[in-house]
Amino acid sequence: MTPSSIPVATLGTPRIGPRRELKTALESFWSGKSDEATLLATAASLRAANWDRQKALGVSVIPSNDFSLYDQLLDTGVMVGAIPQAYGWTGGKVPLATYFAMARGAEGGSHDHSCTHGHDHGHGVPAQEMTKWFDTNYHYMVPEFSAEQTFTLASLKAVDEFLEARSLGHHTRPVLLGPVTYLKLGKSKDPALDPLSLLPRLMPVYIDVLRRLAANGADWVQMDEPCLVLDLDTATQLALRDAYGMIAYALPSLKVMLTTYFGGLGDNLHTALSLPVAGLHLDLVRAPEQLDAVLEKAPRGLVLSLGVIDGRNIWRADLPALLDRLERAVTRRGTDHLQIAPSCSLLHVPIDLELEPDLDPDLKSWLSFSVQKMDELATLGTALGGGRDRVKDKLAASAQAAAARKASPKVHDPDVTARAASVATVLKHRDSAFAVRAQAQRQRFNLPAFPTTTIGSFPQTPEVRKARSAYAKGTLDDAAYAQFLREETERTVRWQEEIGLDVLVHGEFERNDMVQYFGEQLSGFAFTRHGWVQSYGSRYVRPPVLFGDVSRPEPMTVEWWSYAQSLTDKPMKGMLTGPVTILNWSFVRNDVPRSTACRQIALAIRDEVQDLETAGAAMIQIDEAALREGLPLRKSEWKTYLDWAVECFRICSSGVTDETQIHTHMCYSEFNDIIDAIAAMDADVISIETSRSKMELLDAFWTYKYPNEIGPGVYDIHSPRVPEVGEMTDLMMLARQRLADAQLWVNPDCGLKTRKWEEVRPALVNMVATARALRSTLAEAAE
Repeated sequence: MTPSSIPVATLGTPRIGPRRELKTALESFWSGKSDEATLLATAASLRAANWDRQKALGVSVIPSNDFSLYDQLLDTGVMVGAIPQAYGWTGGKVPLATYFAMARGAEGGSHDHSCTHGHDHGHGVPAQEMTKWFDTNYHYMVPEFSAEQTFTLASLKAVDEFLEARSLGHHTRPVLLGPVTYLKLGKSKDPALDPLSLLPRLMPVYIDVLRRLAANGADWVQMDEPCLVLDLDTATQLALRDAYGMIAYALPSLKVMLTTYFGGLGDNLHTALSLPVAGLHLDLVRAPEQLDAVLEKAPRGLVLSLGVIDGRNIWRADLPALLDRLERAVTRRGTDHLQIAPSCSLLHVPIDLELEPDLDPDLKSWLSFSVQKMDELATLGTALGGGRDRVKDKLAASAQAAAARKASPKVHDPDVTARAASVATVLKHRDSAFAVRAQAQRQRFNLPAFPTTTIGSFPQTPEVRKARSAYAKGTLDDAAYAQFLREETERTVRWQEEIGLDVLVHGEFERNDMVQYFGEQLSGFAFTRHGWVQSYGSRYVRPPVLFGDVSRPEPMTVEWWSYAQSLTDKPMKGMLTGPVTILNWSFVRNDVPRSTACRQIALAIRDEVQDLETAGAAMIQIDEAALREGLPLRKSEWKTYLDWAVECFRICSSGVTDETQIHTHMCYSEFNDIIDAIAAMDADVISIETSRSKMELLDAFWTYKYPNEIGPGVYDIHSPRVPEVGEMTDLMMLARQRLADAQLWVNPDCGLKTRKWEEVRPALVNMVATARALRSTLAEAAE
């Protein structure tokens, strides 16, 4: 990097390690195979490698405190001492055991190794509630507040990591989640408490941390306030002014880069520009149109960080086209008050494209992962600083790749385009209303009250992963692998029958991932080896790359469903992933509207639904776990998204008879936001994650008077805890306060893929016992 280059910042980088080193270290620690020192040493080595990598790639504004062992919201809560009473913390440094208990729950004693290092949680505690980070697939731990809430400095992680980086030769810009966004993302068990009212109590801790950073040499601090891209009320706007006014008064020499992302400032622009900060970061990928207004209205001395490289997707930028747009900014602001950055933290993209030797060369030339995005940023910084000639070859290669992608026949299929454009209204509706269908389905299935089922997957054991790996490497042939899968499936079906589940699943042992499995059998998708991104904690996913038009060459699930159903007389659900979830959990092409890509996927899934029904499937589950996740952050944009999202689900589900029962599943969501859309989906049964929220998420269905059937989760599968019958019964009693008994199913929160059999077996036995106890209650009431 030359002195004439415009500064390049990254905002944050992936923390998982190129080979998922953090996952390995965490799970080794949680299982008791390694100690705390080993875990922390791995974390330190990953941070050092991240800082070195950024410097080598030409990044001049390197972040610190963007690393986390689990989640940045959880880290913030620990920093300010917002530890709910249930976790037994009494002050001082927060033990790692307490940290992981908040993240994962704890059995207490020796049942969960994550909570045996110097802190005993007695009978155990559940994890904190978890939900999606804005409109991403990243999950954060929801802060919990009370009316008596106090805050105290309980972690110096931000300062420690700044000093750690400095000791390695890196002068970093520490990252903190802004106090207003932190409070707005939290919740209180007291409905009368507005978390924003806690700001005066919270700010002294933030100022203490900032003062310590400044005293140790930090000149800039990045304060993330993504709430600025939401619809904000006056109280929130005033809270932002109060918070940053207090910081400016206490630390006049400390420069704050106020960071927004995932959208445009819109009507919050005036608020953002009125804050006493030294810099403002803009997401110019999601909202490129805001640049002109900011250039016009921003004070001359304000440093603008231009987020022009997509931090949420993996497509290579057209750098010459970007330069044409950005040179106007240089002309108006000069180079002294500009920085080039990704639109948001690079947490949401894989680390390095060079780890992908098997990708189609054409497709690979169109992609850019975290490492490549940093190189793109450095190229832009050099070019905008007057060094176009030094990077002319990179600029030419970028333009060539953009042109080749646009013209490639690998991307475009005219038959698919024509089919998606001609979807008739009749394809979007069931033949009869739910009340009629429900009667037909009750006659067909004759299920007991409070029927029990699971969401789809069962534990992917080391043996399953080993067999899959051997098959992929060619050391296990087709016949041997198929036999292994049949044995796993049969064992799981027999066990479900043994414990008395009413509606069975086949376990999905042949599936690597609920999206990847389908994408591998659909045209228009490609897959990576090491394209991992963090979903939560040690749970990482490899999103498919949706690069072209989508169709289904042949049936994808019928054979395995048919085999599983042949083993039992009980209903066996066909298990599919819905089009909106496939879309939202993929890296989606950016050359057509998302609605167009989704409609193509919906038609492919419709073909599969109809083939399953023809084969005899009486219950078909079409998971839309990510429907809420894709909801735009501004309410003015909701209707457009929900209209096409619901339409796509109905395209999938509406081609079956009344007697065929359509299920769907949704992950943690604020259902109040989308209850009309859920009703419009018209699934016969919806299962949802509710255990951590203590059934509060059912309030939306109760208020709406939702008529269809619902399976509220009573078993938190994101935690190793095994809930007792009494705990599950209490949850179902809360559900019964909100919904009619005839509507209720009993099921876990989500699929069981990530859990161990020794956790799943007792939990599901308890779940079946819960349903039977409820049936006994009904029988006694009827006597």
